[in-house]
Amino acid sequence: QVQLVESGGGLVQAGGSLRLSCAASGRTFSNYAMSWFRQAPGKERDLVACISSGGFTYYADSVKGRFTISRDNAKNTVYLQMSSLKPEDTAVYYCATGPNSGIRYRDYSYNYWGQGTQVTVSS
Repeated sequence: QVQLVESGGGLVQAGGSLRLSCAASGRTFSNYAMSWFRQAPGKERDLVACISSGGFTYYADSVKGRFTISRDNAKNTVYLQMSSLKPEDTAVYYCATGPNSGIRYRDYSYNYWGQGTQVTVSS
């Protein structure tokens, strides 16, 4: 059974930085794409960033140039470095993975999810 455990959320002022981590277990981590989604209150869950098994990356327009997704296959961990944070980045952030090695954009393509970690950006 695949398990994903996120950490690193918290409260930060606008303009600050946070790094989220997601530790995966239960299968060969390096074979699969990993993604970060976020969901703000009253809004849909949206893809923030994705990294394929080969290291290709995708970013939502709203975070391009501010967020960086990376993976450490030796540690079975994916990271989301968030900089220049804005109040509109406030959300619960979820790590997700599925049966694919390439980038997938919709949440229905993912069948494993972490518990979520709250990120709150104050103005």
